[in-house]
Amino acid sequence: MKRPRRAVILITAAMAAIGPAATTAAAVASVSRGRSTAQAVTAHIGVTATIRVGRVPGGVAVNPRTDTIYVANANSGTVSVISGRTNTVVGTIPVGRVPGGVAVNPRTNTIYVTNERRAGTVQVISGQTNTAVATIRVGRVPAGVAVNPRTDTIYVANANSGTVSVISGRTNTVTATIHLGGRFPVGVAANARTNTIYVTRAGKIVAHGRVSVISGRTNAVTATVRVGSAANGVATNPTTKRIYVTHAATKTVSVISGRTNMVVATVRVGYPAAFGVAANPRTNTIYVANGGDETVVISGRTNTVAARVRTGSCSVGVATDPRTNTSFVTNACSNTVSVLVSCRARADSRSMARCRRDDPQAGARPGSIAWPHSLSQPGRWSKAR
Repeated sequence: MKRPRRAVILITAAMAAIGPAATTAAAVASVSRGRSTAQAVTAHIGVTATIRVGRVPGGVAVNPRTDTIYVANANSGTVSVISGRTNTVVGTIPVGRVPGGVAVNPRTNTIYVTNERRAGTVQVISGQTNTAVATIRVGRVPAGVAVNPRTDTIYVANANSGTVSVISGRTNTVTATIHLGGRFPVGVAANARTNTIYVTRAGKIVAHGRVSVISGRTNAVTATVRVGSAANGVATNPTTKRIYVTHAATKTVSVISGRTNMVVATVRVGYPAAFGVAANPRTNTIYVANGGDETVVISGRTNTVAARVRTGSCSVGVATDPRTNTSFVTNACSNTVSVLVSCRARADSRSMARCRRDDPQAGARPGSIAWPHSLSQPGRWSKAR
């Protein structure tokens, strides 16, 4: 397992199995904000399927409109296309050497994949045909990628260039290059509601971390937030205007207020680390891949760990589909994707059907949390007693 584990370290240090979470969140950002006084009901989070993909899967993204998942397989040079309806691989797309980050624009059904060793490029894939339709040259060692579907703009963190490439989804060309003035930008997330982009900078890996806040209107850095060591993954909840940043070295998640650009909480996720992160804006739930064999579930209301779910070996990337309350975790050492489903007492029939067939390959540590009866008001659930 030494070679895959070493590859995981390299990938997770400069990838965004992370930025796509913000894109998915933006797709459901218009969810109703109606208030509800209903009491919470018990929910169960468990792995319902394990899907075999290519070698060393890392970046993952979801298109909630088509119920399709895209997984970058670093050592295979491919992207696996998974049907969320059947939990099976329905296509494999060659994309070049060491694909890392993946992001989806659900409005245009277009997928963007960074190639870390292909002279700094981003491959553009049509979700309709599952073929690469364009290749865009960006900076050196592109890692994280995120999309603002409202403006049809793509943001790419170039780790070795210290820049962010801004790409027009309409023309597939770089329209701006933002210099961050810092080291090793890796993760990217976009809040479509505020047209704000968040970029993690790992800095000296163990010394410090920063998050650069960028205006999507001016392409200028408007703030810099100091966070923990080895900042890598980042996700946003557009409903609460909170940003979540993972730290591999300190095994924590920093919670940033998008209103003040200040850290308001630090959540300890524990051994061995914290890598990929995704936020479900409908339930105000955050999922963190811990680099080992677990995915940690955090309550966005209390900023505490609500559950731990055993997934595969070397869990590094995570994406969530708020429409189905399903999350997808990439397991780099076992070459699989774990499907996590939130089973609620009053779930829709499709979610309940998935929950009935617990995956025999999953571990025996599912998590139980409390969910609101209505998903129209995020943040009204707490850890089950």
